[in-house]
Amino acid sequence: MRQVKRTIAAVAALSLTAPFGATAFADSHSPHALDADSMQERFADSFDIGAAVELYQLEGEHGDILKHHYGSVVAENVMKPLYIQPEEGEFYWDEADQLVAFANEHDLDLRYHTLIWHSQVPEWFFIDEEGNEMVDEEDPDQQEANKELLLERLETHVSTVVERYKDDIDAWDVVNEVIDDEGGLRESEWYQITGDEYIKRAFHTAREYGGEDAKLFINDYNTEINPKRDDLYALVEELLDEGVPIDGIGHQSHIQLDWPTLEEIEESIRLFDGLGLETHITELDVSLYGYPPTPAFDTYADIPDEAFEVQAERYHQLFTLYESLDEMITNVTFWGIADDHTWLDDRAEEFNDGIGKDAPFVFDVDKNVKPAYWAMMSDEPATEAEMEAGVEPVDVVEHGDELPATATNMPLYGLLGLVAAAVGVILLKPRKTEESRA
Repeated sequence: MRQVKRTIAAVAALSLTAPFGATAFADSHSPHALDADSMQERFADSFDIGAAVELYQLEGEHGDILKHHYGSVVAENVMKPLYIQPEEGEFYWDEADQLVAFANEHDLDLRYHTLIWHSQVPEWFFIDEEGNEMVDEEDPDQQEANKELLLERLETHVSTVVERYKDDIDAWDVVNEVIDDEGGLRESEWYQITGDEYIKRAFHTAREYGGEDAKLFINDYNTEINPKRDDLYALVEELLDEGVPIDGIGHQSHIQLDWPTLEEIEESIRLFDGLGLETHITELDVSLYGYPPTPAFDTYADIPDEAFEVQAERYHQLFTLYESLDEMITNVTFWGIADDHTWLDDRAEEFNDGIGKDAPFVFDVDKNVKPAYWAMMSDEPATEAEMEAGVEPVDVVEHGDELPATATNMPLYGLLGLVAAAVGVILLKPRKTEESRA
């Protein structure tokens, strides 16, 4: 595994090294997000700006911010298999329908995340008709029968979802995170039982029921880093050669202040663009920490201004890069709206005895703009010298050298998903699949 040193930033020195300094992005006041210029309008000529949401954020202050700043939305959880079909044959649409209705009412594009994933998927998918776990089967004939059963279940799930929402969804994450961090295909239950056939079947089924206009994406994290990047590229290239209908690559982009480098990000985007695929940045956040995030600031108030200033410089350079590649990139989606709600808090707490706060977005916990907002919205791009230098924060804390995991693949996050899905089954039991949408 690549060894990468990562740090929290304390950067009084940064303003002396940058031509006009990170503090140039600070404003004399911090207006509320609703009083600030729209991000969607700022980048309308380059790409759409999106946000991942939970249902409670469709209303009130969060909902108003969504309508003001964003052109697209994606469900943080409620469209994953665990929530849609927690029991075989029992599809629960209510929560997903709420997001669909919100997007349609406010003319927002909608991403579906995700049809097939190794996490937040109900166990029944992988249990054979005798109640045995498929991965434990040793008989070759039964293994083949299990493979066909699992692929049939996959087809049923994908076809049912896609047929229901084909007129509402603008981009589909068909499969999510199929490459292992160490390279090669992830040894998920999907893979152990079907090999790579589940990937092919998912895309073919999505195309069959979604039509030729459906935009079908393969989505993953750490797409900038080898061996994962090249193995994902090799897989997609092979699938395309076999006629598998892949339209786009989703770069999750859960990044840090000084990792990965801008060069690595650009190389990856250009690499996949060479396959003729559309590029989406699907889950952007900029953590203050390396991985693992230890130690972390206990509270939001403990985070020094210098850290936000370095983060602003990172956002400035990042969006300078994105705009320079806007012929390739058609959507940039943040994995959240503001610092009051982020999966990165769960990660910080997990590694710091239940205490820790991250701050990855351009709006703070009170939904006021941060220096990062001014940075990304700046009409003055980062200079060539700044882009080459990147962000070089002063070390104040030593961090681990592991590669970070995905947004919703942390143990705590998975547990929360299981609990929420179980509650959903109980609450939604009377409202079965056959009911029409309101």
